[in-house]
Amino acid sequence: MKPTVDLDQCEANGICVGIAPDVFDLDDDDVLHIVESEVTEANRADIETAVAQCPKAALKLG
Repeated sequence: MKPTVDLDQCEANGICVGIAPDVFDLDDDDVLHIVESEVTEANRADIETAVAQCPKAALKLG
């Protein structure tokens, strides 16, 4: 299981970065990057919250 982002849907509003900054990052051009793709017990809840809170449903966990 790993998080993915649909860059066509992503608005780069940074909600996911605020929830899970060790997993998601916005670069200087406001492009979202997944910097930690491994889901662990330590980050699972944050990733699930970030996916659920994405206003454009651009994040998936699968």
